[in-house]
Amino acid sequence: MSSHAFTHADTAHLALPVLPADSAHPVPPTHQAHPVPHQAGRTLRRARWLGLSALALLLGGVGLRAYVNVAHAKSVEERTERSALRSVLTTQARAGQGLRTVALPATLRGTNEAALYARTNGYVQSWRKDIGDKVKKGDLLALIDTPEVDQDLAQAQATQEQIKARLALAQSSLARWEGLRQRDAVSQQELDERRAAQQQALADLAASQANVRRLQQMHDFGRITAPFDGVVVRRNVEVGALVAAGSAANTKELFYLAQSDALRLTVAVPQVYAADVAVGKEVSIKLLERPNAPGKGQITRVSGGVDVATRSVQVEVSLDNQRGDFLPGAYVEVALPLSSAAKTLLLSPSALQFRQDGAQVAVVGEDGKVNLRPVKLGRDLGRAVEVIAGISAKDAVILNPPDTMEEGERVLAQKAPDEKPAAKPPAKPASSPQAKPTDAAVGPAAAQGGRA
Repeated sequence: MSSHAFTHADTAHLALPVLPADSAHPVPPTHQAHPVPHQAGRTLRRARWLGLSALALLLGGVGLRAYVNVAHAKSVEERTERSALRSVLTTQARAGQGLRTVALPATLRGTNEAALYARTNGYVQSWRKDIGDKVKKGDLLALIDTPEVDQDLAQAQATQEQIKARLALAQSSLARWEGLRQRDAVSQQELDERRAAQQQALADLAASQANVRRLQQMHDFGRITAPFDGVVVRRNVEVGALVAAGSAANTKELFYLAQSDALRLTVAVPQVYAADVAVGKEVSIKLLERPNAPGKGQITRVSGGVDVATRSVQVEVSLDNQRGDFLPGAYVEVALPLSSAAKTLLLSPSALQFRQDGAQVAVVGEDGKVNLRPVKLGRDLGRAVEVIAGISAKDAVILNPPDTMEEGERVLAQKAPDEKPAAKPPAKPASSPQAKPTDAAVGPAAAQGGRA
């Protein structure tokens, strides 16, 4: 009862306003029991804005932290991916020269060349021309003593005289028997036998004459003469040496002659350049020891087909050598001008790959992926190779591509630095005034001898 009474009394006390003792007029209960309404609303709004601001700052911080974490993770991933990519150096093909030539090896030959062998057996009696001598057609080069042939020739001539005597007897007998036959003194059979004997004697004489001519020619073969105008390139005969007839592998040639005033050469032109050769076209011919003094030749013959074994076309070039600038048998390079208008590119040989399908290069695209492209090659210029088809001048070609590189592989490409020209060697110090002009021509051997 007491608890309930207290609660009720308190409730009554809170509901009734308290009047001061000395107050004449009562105060309104609302102004005494609660604060002013607009001040409470302002405080509430301020507290709400402060809470929202704190919440926004908290959410912003959380979002910023999440963004930083994501960016950091992406950066780490990119660095890891870049470190896992293959780093390569790239280059670009440069345009080739407008005037193109192809250098092909060849050997100079005389317009006429011949190895002279003995046509008869015997001993060398003498030789008249030596290496380097210029000869005319019909000049005597050597004499061969042929005793066996001479005896055979004498025997054949004697046999021929015997046959002539037998033929004369057969002819006179035939004439007598023809007269006897007219008087019916002999039979027709006997007359026919005399005619057969006369005809047989004529045939034997013809055979004997042929044998004599053969032996006479064998005897004449003892004179070795020049078959054309030229120069003696080799001589392999000595006085008293035994020579045998024929030109077999075990028979040594006596002389080797070559025509030197007019030379020729045969060159194998690859099939890719076959369309650039034509009869009458001028070519340049140079010796390796004299590259600055080339000669001029002219194409005289072109084979009408491609050699299946070498895939090349045989071309013959003639060269006027009246001044004797070139020697028969010399190794030369033939510069064949190419008339094709096809533009070629020059690429470093280190960018090429040779696989089962042929030559190819690795090109890096704009997306950083590798594209393996087959290429068609032209001439090998040493430090550069001609590329006829397969790439363009804008393509980034990988240098030294590994064999494990695959199509579509992502790489980290970097352009290779341009090659700098080789530095010139430092100039030699000037020689002392006491040095003679001939000191510069002293060779290493002479210098060592002087020090000795």
